[in-house]
Amino acid sequence: MEITRILQSVHRLPLDPPFQASWDTRPRRHFDLQLVRVETDSGLVGIGAGDAMPGFAGHEDLFVGQDPRDLDRHFRVIENLSFHYGRCWPLDIALWDLFGKTLEEPIWRLLGGASDRVTLYASSGSLRDGQELADLAQAVREEGFPALKIRFQRPHWRQDVAVVEQVREAVGQDLELMVDCNQAWRMPWDTALPWTFKDALLVAEYLEDLDIYWMEEPLHRGDYDGMAKLREAVDLRIAGGEMTRELHELREIVARRCLDVLQTDVVCTGGISGLRRVAQSAVDAGLEFTPHTWGHGIGLLANAHLAAGVGGSRFLEYPFDPPTWMPERRDFGLTEAVVANDDGQLVLGDAPGLGIELDEERLAETRIG
Repeated sequence: MEITRILQSVHRLPLDPPFQASWDTRPRRHFDLQLVRVETDSGLVGIGAGDAMPGFAGHEDLFVGQDPRDLDRHFRVIENLSFHYGRCWPLDIALWDLFGKTLEEPIWRLLGGASDRVTLYASSGSLRDGQELADLAQAVREEGFPALKIRFQRPHWRQDVAVVEQVREAVGQDLELMVDCNQAWRMPWDTALPWTFKDALLVAEYLEDLDIYWMEEPLHRGDYDGMAKLREAVDLRIAGGEMTRELHELREIVARRCLDVLQTDVVCTGGISGLRRVAQSAVDAGLEFTPHTWGHGIGLLANAHLAAGVGGSRFLEYPFDPPTWMPERRDFGLTEAVVANDDGQLVLGDAPGLGIELDEERLAETRIG
């Protein structure tokens, strides 16, 4: 079997009403799907999605004519490209999808088969007032989700904490709550400085009193000493690592016990091939591995297969912020949206590869590049 062609395409869904993400000062008026397909002489096609893979165009010859099953070889080339250019990891996802189709096995089983499902937490993305967020928490609980993530980024963190207090009062102990502080990275136009260690420690002490399951991204992504110190100073879990670019950085975070919960996304760092090793080392070290998954359903499924196959994930992120952010919007381009069952779980099943089918008609309608 040989790779015959690698195709990239961009598909755009207008967002009306716009989606106002807490971590972005600009409202999002469209949502793009960056799709990559790996075609073979056998007729099988692997599918991946994520970033636009800047710099990849012109390097297709590094893969065409190669056996798609040589995953380690391809991983090393993609890692080189991602160092010199942009994140090319959606190609690794497509190769794993193809690998599963070739063997007629789901990816989670090929990664160790720890489980065929993951438990989801509903991940809100917008900033709401306390009552609106309390209503969302009630709705999330009724949908069967066992946990909800609340976003910070109001004008002052004390306002954020007050909202969390209102939600905790509304749901009691019936719902696990996580908090994303969004201090590790910024959008290109956002020049705000991240919290200092003392800021983060003070907020952590308030959140600890509210029985928050984890405090996410409380410090700059490179502040390893601060994260490790914060983790030792409080009992609530410290989470992060979602946008860390290099695998060696993740290995350092695990080795230095900077975090309780490692949240790296296969779309952003390492793909399935590289991140499976980091995930296993985190689990072996007694840490939770719970990937970030804010993007299209293809990336969500890739992270779900990894988390289920390796094990060690109590929760997996599931973007859910009705009415502006729902599975039908997030997963446009698929024949079926990725949805939870009544128990708040994502069951992956036995379909080969990622187990997805593209809606070619919708893709043709929304294609812009």
